[in-house]
Amino acid sequence: MLVSDIRIRDVFVLPVAQEGRYYLYGSTDTDTWSGPGVGFDAYVTTDLVHAQGPFPVFRPQPGFWADRHFWAPEVHAYRGRYYMLASFKSGDACRGTQILAADHPAGPFLPLSDRPVTPGEWECLDGTLYQEAGQNYLVFCREWVQTGDGEMYAMPLDEELNRAGDPILLFTASNAPWARPSFPQKDGHEVTAYVTDGPFLHHTQDGALLMLWSTFGEDGYVQGYSRSLSSSITGPWAAEDLLYSRDGGHGMLFRTLDGRLTLALHSPNSTGAERLLLLPVSENGGRLAVEK
Repeated sequence: MLVSDIRIRDVFVLPVAQEGRYYLYGSTDTDTWSGPGVGFDAYVTTDLVHAQGPFPVFRPQPGFWADRHFWAPEVHAYRGRYYMLASFKSGDACRGTQILAADHPAGPFLPLSDRPVTPGEWECLDGTLYQEAGQNYLVFCREWVQTGDGEMYAMPLDEELNRAGDPILLFTASNAPWARPSFPQKDGHEVTAYVTDGPFLHHTQDGALLMLWSTFGEDGYVQGYSRSLSSSITGPWAAEDLLYSRDGGHGMLFRTLDGRLTLALHSPNSTGAERLLLLPVSENGGRLAVEK
């Protein structure tokens, strides 16, 4: 199949140089919103044009706590293994980011613990792994469904990727000048909500720290980024610019095996129509731009 034909949300691309190929992960259940949680699949490509798959990389074992909203898996190489961070939910538990591990990017991935690493009383999603000065952090979103104005947090993790401190608030969605409210129904009433989705950290060549994240803008779902004014995860953070504004987002950056900086995201944001989009990105003066 063609990579551009893959129906996938919340894309994450893992280049594996020793294999000369890329693993593509994302929200792959047929009905990611209201259907039962089935698991996560991956695709494999050597040229970012043609792909093989899908291959199952996670299926819940009997007794797994979550039964729905299997969202946004991303995979990081760490200490000789591969760690998946993904969002899960059940009818009697808040959505949270759980960490799973495998010996190979193709899995099978198994949970490190029986519950998410995010606070159990918070509705959380889209955790990403970040390391700074020898300290691991989980960067994640606390959802608008609890806060109204979606929040972005960083939480210290220990070397085993267990929670090692309290979450630190970095910013809220409404701080971005491009963010526009949506008006979903909650408990039978229309509410005003600002969304935070999909954090991903990127160091520029001049040492700046940027965070990609998504929200809703003038033309639907958008991909923007913020800058840490201290070049540290704790900030303060300032909204910087939009990268993609045409109803696409939940993106991340990776370098191709020949070194090209590339943005991966899904577009459009309509259920069933989502496709993987790969866009070349330039970096100039610590700022990012999608190449024309």
